Amino acid sequence: MTRFSSPVQFRLRKNNSLSAIAESMTNRNWLAFVAAVLLMSATPRVSARSAATTQSSPRTRKTISSKSKKKTKPKVHGQTAPTPDRIREIQTALNREGALDREPTGKWDDTTTDAMKKFQGNHGLNPTGKIDAGTLNKLGLGSDTAGKGAPVPVAVSAAPTSTSAH
Repeated sequence: MTRFSSPVQFRLRKNNSLSAIAESMTNRNWLAFVAAVLLMSATPRVSARSAATTQSSPRTRKTISSKSKKKTKPKVHGQTAPTPDRIREIQTALNREGALDREPTGKWDDTTTDAMKKFQGNHGLNPTGKIDAGTLNKLGLGSDTAGKGAPVPVAVSAAPTSTSAH
């Protein structure tokens, strides 16, 4: 039976010197290093930063999704400014009531604010010069329920009804 041996083993058998053992150990260390590099290159890489990102990614995703919802769906804060047509309608009503002495322009300017204050003062309202529900009602432009409290539900009596077939 023939036995094959590596050149390193052959040298060790040939001369048992200390240098041959050191060379053999160096070769083994080098092979172990190459094997470790190959093994590490085959495994997925995870750094400390990516591990921290992975752990906090659900929180990050929630934050991003909630922020993106805010961007795509803006919140309405309070009332919006009236359109030029609505301002023209208010100016026409102020003109009809004698508080505004010019043609409607569709722009809310100082003259319109002064006319609104004059109208509010003449009709027992707080003269702020701002559009509010009470002023619009007095001008004939508000709704029937504007500036009033919430509707009160009507009480329904639960009287028994007789359904007899006589």
